[in-house]
Amino acid sequence: MVGGCFAFLAVFGQWSAAMVTLASILIAVPIGILGGLLLGLAAFRWRPVETALRPLLDLMQTVPVFAYLVPILFLFGFGPSSAIIATIVYALPPMTRISLLALRAVPEEAHELGRMTGCSKRQMTWRILVPSAMPGLMVGVNQVIMLSLNMVIIASMIGAGGLGFEVLAALRRLDIGAGFEAGLAIVALAIALDRLSQAFAARRPHHESAEERDRSIARRHPYVVSGVALIVVSTLAGLVSAPLQAYPEALQISSGTIGSDIVGWINVHFFDQLEAVKNALLLNVLIPFKRFLIGLPWIGVVGLLALAGFRLGGWRLALTAASLSALIALTGQWEKAMITVYLCGISVAIACLIGVPIGILAAGRERLWKAVELVIDTLQTLPSFVYLMPAVMLFRVGDFTAMIAVVAYAVAPAIRYTAYGLRRVDPHLVEAGIAAGATPWQLLTKVRLKLALPEILLGLNQTIMLALSMLVITALVGTRDLGQEVYIALTKADTGRGLVAGLAVAFIAIIADRLISAGAARLRVRLGLATAEEIR
Repeated sequence: MVGGCFAFLAVFGQWSAAMVTLASILIAVPIGILGGLLLGLAAFRWRPVETALRPLLDLMQTVPVFAYLVPILFLFGFGPSSAIIATIVYALPPMTRISLLALRAVPEEAHELGRMTGCSKRQMTWRILVPSAMPGLMVGVNQVIMLSLNMVIIASMIGAGGLGFEVLAALRRLDIGAGFEAGLAIVALAIALDRLSQAFAARRPHHESAEERDRSIARRHPYVVSGVALIVVSTLAGLVSAPLQAYPEALQISSGTIGSDIVGWINVHFFDQLEAVKNALLLNVLIPFKRFLIGLPWIGVVGLLALAGFRLGGWRLALTAASLSALIALTGQWEKAMITVYLCGISVAIACLIGVPIGILAAGRERLWKAVELVIDTLQTLPSFVYLMPAVMLFRVGDFTAMIAVVAYAVAPAIRYTAYGLRRVDPHLVEAGIAAGATPWQLLTKVRLKLALPEILLGLNQTIMLALSMLVITALVGTRDLGQEVYIALTKADTGRGLVAGLAVAFIAIIADRLISAGAARLRVRLGLATAEEIR
């Protein structure tokens, strides 16, 4: 599979750009992994460090990427170094969180073993804890790789080059075919690196015997030696024969015109129908909802959020929701924040209306689920900018175009978490419903969906997070929300303006995350899936 992914890069003429991207990834990923691991170890060792890191990590994961591109650009200038620093900052928080969780999951027996053998603190960390936590840590490594690849297009805006620059250039000239090809090349890289990291994580440790240590290097490490030999031989062969050094242009394949031709054909034959759908939704749904939210008094919204926080999680959650929403108003970002909430709310609602039924249909059908999983995996690895091109070509710029792109980008978690929740419902409870004479519809609505509701709420949470991250990118197609404010700050190198707008987006994300998480936890208690003590 890995060989097929790299062959795809060569055959479709993306090799040179892919190697530039891969070089950046190979620099950024090890630094992100090491930095996240060290921060996770520090949080594991010292509770004050964890207390200080938690809100910082929350902000780093919810502040739009464009917001911290501004200070990075101001401090380090335009170029590949700034792009790598931005990628590391973006990919560091998940590795830190996963490292902390993996270290805490190490069984007490491993700690006892280290103490019994007289390990020092350093030996306990690097000889006992880290090796024992390796399966969990490899999940963090995988996340760092995926997030680094997700960052390549945004990093190209400050000088990274590579595949990200190809997608960005295609977006500027609305060349959907070229943009889709470069996007698929990023997907191919993501699949190859994902499978390699998963295979490494699944590899069983091998302890050499005394007899094996006496063998030659070639016999002890045959794959490493074979790989080095293959690189040397292919490099020398490339010096002799040009087609072995660079894939011949005559043999390259391009589907660049196909995508543009398809979109053009749709525009010619279905323009009136598309305009009718667009105008109907704009006039009857989007604009009225936007006016309703903008017309709400800020003090009433703050009070309502505080009341919801108190009802779901007590006075601490009420204080958090009220203070963060009040800060948005105090910084003068209230109207833009309401436009962001309007676009996010409409997009998330449509994504859930599409995703939840698909998840329900796929959950009980294994073949259908495999096909759906392949599609949503592809949707989640495609760069977010790729979604903008067909939307702009079909619907031009505006809120409706932004909504279509956000729905396409954020629908995957709604499908995945719905199917996941339904598939893990206890079969005995389903059998009990059947024995009680429940119809298939009653089994679905009264048993399976109720028990899967906490997971579906988590899917809603993730859908909101993805929608907010995408809204910042849709500022390129003419929205007038906080994302546009962040983008304007980036173009003007206005650090303060970008950070204020970025923090406002982060506050919206944190409020939504805390309220939904508290609601899901209370629901688990009501359904008997957890106790009140377990969720505290």
